Order: sequence, then structure tokens, then C-alpha cells
Amino acid sequence: MNPIIRFNQVNKWYGAYHALADLNAEVNSGEVVVVCGPSGSGKSTLIRTVNRLEPIQDGQIVFDGHDIHGSGIQQNRLRARIGFVFQSFNLFPHLSVVDNVMLSPVKVLGMKRSEAKQQALSLLERVGLAHKANAWPAQLSGGQQQRVAIARALAMNPPVMLFDEPTSALDPEMVGEVLNVMRGLARDGMTMMCVTHEMNFAREVADTVWFMDEGRILEKARPEDFFTRPQHERAQRFLTDLRQH
Repeated sequence: MNPIIRFNQVNKWYGAYHALADLNAEVNSGEVVVVCGPSGSGKSTLIRTVNRLEPIQDGQIVFDGHDIHGSGIQQNRLRARIGFVFQSFNLFPHLSVVDNVMLSPVKVLGMKRSEAKQQALSLLERVGLAHKANAWPAQLSGGQQQRVAIARALAMNPPVMLFDEPTSALDPEMVGEVLNVMRGLARDGMTMMCVTHEMNFAREVADTVWFMDEGRILEKARPEDFFTRPQHERAQRFLTDLRQH
């Protein structure tokens, strides 16, 4: 199998703080990887290095055959091929829902407005929000805004989607509607890296779980192995703490 994302001996520091330490991992095409671990373990930092939202100081991250932190990489072209969904939805408040989804294909890919609109409407349908196409972001619930953000990322037709705690800013009753959209993407074979605290989602949807602590991946396992018989002592403690909550 050819990995679409590969981390080779990746290191990142914030001053003296070693945020990612000698990290090696790969994500195969069509694979869903869920990254979990305690707060401050480096999960969000890791996922943000994949589209250069965070620089690395050492090592290599290869996306689709290109060293993305190498010189000569065009950042905007790279980001156009990696969908990113943030904790906070980051929609443009002055644009309608459909215009939010159309913006990048028109501006970055030079797509005709009529074509972009058609695509946007079909993506809104896919995330269950076709009826909100002409609404403003401020008129939507948090869960709806996050689903629009997913549609917007999909509008660039990226081979990979990254999710950085996409449900952590949501009220509990809205979490399910966003996870359902992500489940649908996984079923459709989308390559995904998800940082999330939603362990039921990880158990149900992930192909592989990466457990991180102190900037290292301490365990990589299939969900059934990770949740029933974690190998690393730190992962065992993490899961015991979760169960007690």
C-alpha cells in the first residue's frame, strides 16, 4: 500500500518545549486514522503540520509524494488538496451558506460560478443542509455551521480530510449530527485524520487509532485491540480514566 501521508522522524519545538518527538507514522489512501490522547499530548499540533499551519523543525512530512515542508512547495496549492475542519467553524459571516461553500472553487480553482453553485448545493444536500443554502452563518446552530464547514472543505475535492476536534465546541446534542456526516465520508472511502475525544466514534469508524502522549505516538492499533487490550501502560491509564468519567 502506498501511504498518502508519511511522517519521518518529525520533530517540533515551541522554544524549549518539545511538542513532537521523533514521530514516525503513515496514513494509507482510504484509511480513517483517529488520533487520541490526553490534553497537551501533541494531537492538534500533529494534524496542523500536515497542511503547514504549523512548521516543523526537523524530519519530513510527505503528502502524495511531496515533501510538504520542503522548499518550493506552494502552500496554497497544497492546502487546496487537504481539507481541514477546525474546532471553530471559521465560516465567513458576511457570505451566505452557499457562497461560503462556493468561494474556494471559484477563487482558487477558477471554477465557473454556475458550476460551483451546483456543486455547493449537492454538497449541502450531502451534509443535510440543502434547505439552509441561502441562510447566513449566524442563523445556524453550531452543529449546522460545522456541517457547512465540512461541505466547504469538500468543495475543493481534496484526497484527504483533516479534522481537528470538530465537535469540541458543540453542545452535546449537536455532536451526533456532525459525527454522522463524518461517518458517511468514511463509508465513501475518504482518507481522514481525526483528532477527537469521541471514543465511540473512534471505536466505530477508525481503521487505526494512534494514541499520543508527550509528543510521541505510543501506540498504533486497530480500534478493537486498542479499546479492549491496549499495550502501552499510558494508554491503559488513559482508557481507565475515561471509563471512570
